[in-house]
Amino acid sequence: MRNPGTTPSTRTAAARQARKPLPAAAVAALCALLVAGCSSSGSSSGTGTGAASGGKVTLTVGDYGTFGYKEAGLFDAYMREHPGITIVEHTVQQESDYYPALQTHLASGSGLDDIQAVEVGRIAQVVKKQANKFVDLGTAAGVDKGAFLPWKSQQATAQGGAVIGLGTDIGPMAICYRKDLFQQAGLPTDRAEVAKLWQGDWAKFLDTGKQYQAKAPAGTFFTDSAGGLFNAVVSSSPLQYDDASGKLDYKNSPGVKAAWDLSTSAIQAGISAGLKQFDTPWNQAFANSKFATVACPSWMTAIVSDKSGPANKGKWDIAAAPSAGNWGGSFLTVPKAGKHQKEAAALAAWLTAPAQQAKVFTSVGNLPSTTGALSRPEVQGAKLDYFGDTPTGQIFAATAQSINPTVIGEWDGLVKDALTNGALLSIEQHQSDPAKAWSTAVKEIDDKVSD
Repeated sequence: MRNPGTTPSTRTAAARQARKPLPAAAVAALCALLVAGCSSSGSSSGTGTGAASGGKVTLTVGDYGTFGYKEAGLFDAYMREHPGITIVEHTVQQESDYYPALQTHLASGSGLDDIQAVEVGRIAQVVKKQANKFVDLGTAAGVDKGAFLPWKSQQATAQGGAVIGLGTDIGPMAICYRKDLFQQAGLPTDRAEVAKLWQGDWAKFLDTGKQYQAKAPAGTFFTDSAGGLFNAVVSSSPLQYDDASGKLDYKNSPGVKAAWDLSTSAIQAGISAGLKQFDTPWNQAFANSKFATVACPSWMTAIVSDKSGPANKGKWDIAAAPSAGNWGGSFLTVPKAGKHQKEAAALAAWLTAPAQQAKVFTSVGNLPSTTGALSRPEVQGAKLDYFGDTPTGQIFAATAQSINPTVIGEWDGLVKDALTNGALLSIEQHQSDPAKAWSTAVKEIDDKVSD
């Protein structure tokens, strides 16, 4: 993910229906969030970075967080194999900044990158409301629809059968923890023993946090944020923000209620550092060893290693989560407004093929969404260098096999943002009353859903 920055998970932004045009100043501000996005292939000027020059084609890729293509050397490899192609990546750290800007560009039909990433919490809305704005990648050269996990491919399939997105990764979840901080707090450090502390019940995770906090090293907290905990609990629930028919029903969801109750209890118990995930203070807290655990979908391992820095290499380990769940995962889409649709589709197909997905995983930890990549020896036997001898491939691949697909609705991203970056963050950072924070979030959600 990234974030899913993935956000992504995690990754996370306010979902919107296709919007009315915004004032010019607002559009300009949003464009800035996509770095050079407003001068990319969707530009009508013909002089943007996506325009062909001297027989060469520049393809722009818009994404968020850490997709791992640059880190795994894939962009360079593709350009070596295709001398006429230059790839420029436009990355925004937080998906919650990226998605509103993407919506603005889709509404105007300009400023779009040749390839645009879409997070799993947004894909249902894009499929339902905007499928006609994207190329059907299911018919593109080099695409094997059957290569992807069935539930992953289905998430990006429109009613008429068009596949508007190719799966990049999935987010089977674990718990990343600091062995040294656990030891100082009198807790076990072996990953199997750690997993037993909370096996089968998120309430046991909360209890472990209270044990940690009682003997915590000075200035540290058990976990990073209530919002991250909320996302983890919801992600392991059979029903999340929608009912079985796909209708938004978060107010009555047992998964949302369990996540809300546990997260607010964590705040009240003082075991959360009270940070906003993917924000600068959260990034800095990794390096400064301010918390001992973080809910850790596979893509989070790249963030842990990057933000914790060389000084903390070997101090992190990974244990199974209280229950299996999927948090995050993304798709690559090709907007029809792009000037180089054929070349962009070919690049998207190549980036999401099993061999490339395996390379991304062994580089940054984003777990493949293709069955072929999941079974490859380099994935099964993978050990991320930053985490020492931790069998990351086995841990995450095994969890992926036990994930039960859940209903993904068009408003999931909106609800998740309102409850985590809105309500829970206001409780943590501004001591808001939980009941009032919930009511405020509900009003915000209802207002936007009814637009």
